[in-house]
Order: sequence, then structure tokens, then C-alpha cells
Amino acid sequence: MSDIYVIGHKAPDTDTVCSAIVYAGIKGYKAATAGPINEETEFALKQFGVPAPEILENAAGKTLVLVDHNEEKQRVDGAEKILAIIDHHKMNFNYPDPIFIHVEPVGSTATILAKMFSNEVKANKAYAGLLLSAILSDTVIFKSPTTTEEDKKIAAELAQVAGISDITKFGVDLKKAKASIKGKPIADVVHVDFKDYDFKGLKVGIGQTEVVDIEEVYERKDEFVKYLNDLKSSKGYDMVIFMATDIVKEGTELFYSGDASKIEKAFNVKVSGPSVWLPGVLSRKKQVAPPVEKVYLEG
Repeated sequence: MSDIYVIGHKAPDTDTVCSAIVYAGIKGYKAATAGPINEETEFALKQFGVPAPEILENAAGKTLVLVDHNEEKQRVDGAEKILAIIDHHKMNFNYPDPIFIHVEPVGSTATILAKMFSNEVKANKAYAGLLLSAILSDTVIFKSPTTTEEDKKIAAELAQVAGISDITKFGVDLKKAKASIKGKPIADVVHVDFKDYDFKGLKVGIGQTEVVDIEEVYERKDEFVKYLNDLKSSKGYDMVIFMATDIVKEGTELFYSGDASKIEKAFNVKVSGPSVWLPGVLSRKKQVAPPVEKVYLEG
């Protein structure tokens, strides 16, 4: 087997893991994750009988294909030699050599891979199931504003191959796998899907978890506030944001530690405490990171 590793971003989610598995399998590379997988991803892998990839916490000396990310702060530690990038996020990437880069404005990296390797995916039920899971995860079952008609079309085709007759029910079951935060350590909840950003030279962290009952979050509000404040001061962040996204109510309770005026300006809201409810906000990539970055860039 090749010594090339296909790997997604830190705090791996379903799109990053499933995309790595499928791309690696088709190309004859090795799939890896930059950390442990979450319950949602575990559900998808078990559903289609696929083992979890190996965990590669330091990629020093390895040749990498990056999926579902391109920013340096989101890469696995030790990442130096990069062969290719497959992604659906905005580009913030510098590299000294020409490499293969494929980026499209769709709801998930899985959508891109399903098109790139249509024949291979249609011939493999497990690949189709994993990519379907990734699309449903990243688009929040097509509720996210990042969703495109192409995502829906590809998902329907993948569902036929994977033997999924009810896409919505499967998506809900997938989301429920990690939706409850009862009994989970606050640090695990915040970091289950957490990304670092460089906004005008300042370090900003944005985490997100999806729930089906926002009251679970409100019951632990003080814990979230304390953890974010501690994280900001101990890790050199200018701001830390945590999105508790209720996929049923279709909105986000946005917690933050940092300058409240930046939150007010970014989301055109009045903030009177350490968090604010943002109706209709489901996507970090499209609805949270861009307006926050804009505020930093405007100074």
C-alpha cells in the first residue's frame, strides 16, 4: 500500500472522515484521522461495515492529501509535504510547489468526491453510504444554507446505491447519534467540532455541536461560559466562540469569550450576556466564520 495518507482537519467530523476513507480507498492510499471520531461518524461507519481509520496525530515525514480543509491552523500537526487538496471551504493556503487542488462551493467534500469518482462509488455500496452520510451531516439534512441542489441530487443517487429508502429518516438517525450532551465533559462537547482561524493575525477558535434539545445546553450554561473563558486565557485566543445548534428549532445559541462588540457587529444583535440566540443560523462555514472574520478585517 502507498505511503500517502489522506486526512481531514483536526477535530474530525463525518465529512472529513468519510471523504478520507473513500478517496484513500479509490486511490490506493491510507486513510487517517487527526483525532478520535465522534459518535455520529461511528454510527455511519458501523451502518456500512467500515472500520475507523488509524489516528495520525503527527504527520511529520508523511505525504498528505488534505480533504475538507486547507487552512494551516486546521491541519494535523507535522503536516509539511502536501500532494493534493479536495475541499469545499474558502481558500487560505500557501505552498511552495504546484499541487492538485479541487475546490467547489457545495455543501460537503463528499459531494465533490461522488462526482469525481462516480463509477467507483456507484459500484461500491459502502462508499456510497459513507458519502451520503457525510453530505447529510454537513448540510444538516439539507437545512443548512450551504446546501446546493447538487448536494440533494448527488445524495439521492447515493441513497439508491447504499440501499437507503428514506433519506430524511437516515439523516435524523445519524444526527441523533451525537445529539445529546448529557453526561459528557464540557471540553469534549466544545471540541467535538472545533476549528482555529487566523483573522488578521489574531487567533480565533469556533466550535460547534448539534443538539435536538437546546434545553440540555441551557442547563449547563455556566459550565460553557467558564470553559470558554479559561480556554481563551490559557491558549492565547483573541476570541473563542461556541455554537450550540438546535437542528429541530433551526437556530444557534452562540456563546463567546472575547469582545462583545465584535459579536454585536458581526450578527447585528444586542448582546446582554455571554451568549445570544441566533435564529436560522446553522452553518459555521457560511453564517458564523465569515461575518466574524469581516469584523476583524475591518478593524
